[in-house]
Amino acid sequence: VSLCFQMGTPYILNSDRAMPNDFQLQQNSSTTNGNRENKAGVNVVFSFIPCFIFLYINCVMLYTLRSKPVFRETSRYLLLYNLLLAETLQMILAQMMFLLAAGLVFMTRLVCLLVVIPTIITTVTSPFSLAVMSLERYVAVCFPLRYACIVTVPTTYGAIAVVWAISYANMLIRVIMLTALDSRPFGQFMDIPCSKNPIFQLKIFSEFESGFVCAEFLSVGLIIILSYVGVMVAAKAASTDRLSANKASKTVLLHMFQLGLSLSSSLVSTILTGLHGKVDVITFRHLRFFLFVCLIILPRCLSCLIYGLRDQIIRPILIRHLRLGIKMLNIQVVHPRY
Repeated sequence: VSLCFQMGTPYILNSDRAMPNDFQLQQNSSTTNGNRENKAGVNVVFSFIPCFIFLYINCVMLYTLRSKPVFRETSRYLLLYNLLLAETLQMILAQMMFLLAAGLVFMTRLVCLLVVIPTIITTVTSPFSLAVMSLERYVAVCFPLRYACIVTVPTTYGAIAVVWAISYANMLIRVIMLTALDSRPFGQFMDIPCSKNPIFQLKIFSEFESGFVCAEFLSVGLIIILSYVGVMVAAKAASTDRLSANKASKTVLLHMFQLGLSLSSSLVSTILTGLHGKVDVITFRHLRFFLFVCLIILPRCLSCLIYGLRDQIIRPILIRHLRLGIKMLNIQVVHPRY
């Protein structure tokens, strides 16, 4: 008697002869597995549709922010472009890794590491970008006369470079630790789909990540809170434009909300790891799909909706570009080129 496993469910096959009950059991197992595969395919489709829609909106927003000189020469829009670029890359990489996991695509540790590296870099970039954007709003409201001297295009590019340098430094430390402490060869094929945890599976990596994430969100959260307090204090001053100050305070609050979403998205892998083995396979897949769409995909489009629709300069240009893109798509669907 040989014990065979398929989709985590064992069943018995007689090596000498196959009894009718065995055939019936095998057919039932095949039917169950087919239903599971169909449900997994439906989840992949439903995850791809919102990702494609949000990716299209983000790409239109990125194009809009490079379409006018005022966007390319204003610090506020440069910072927004940097945040949108990082979140768009996160969305693309997250969808790619989800498809690889759903399709059970296996690869070597080196290839998986090359896929994971940009994912970690862009994930670290977003919270620090929010901190810089909050400081920019704080300076604009609290120091309006010195704003043009403090916040310039060169200083903005310098702040963006510092944000990306922190992200690269974090990744460089991880890679150095990986090559020094992990004895597994990089050419070894992985027995599970590519993700961050199988690559950095030693305990020291989880401790390092926990410490870095805590320091990151505490520092960024403190900066955003202090910026909000400073803006609110300035809003009560008689010499400050209260309308501008109130708008800036709402923007900083939105930054805090986005920081919370970034923190929740970083906990997805931890939540799934805790649920693994405690729930059945179908429930685990549904939870993974729900967390992927709600905590990873949806927050990556909020920046576009928050800033694109609230800004009086961006909104008409963004809506015009979106309408033009939809119109061109309708033309291609109705009158395809052969």
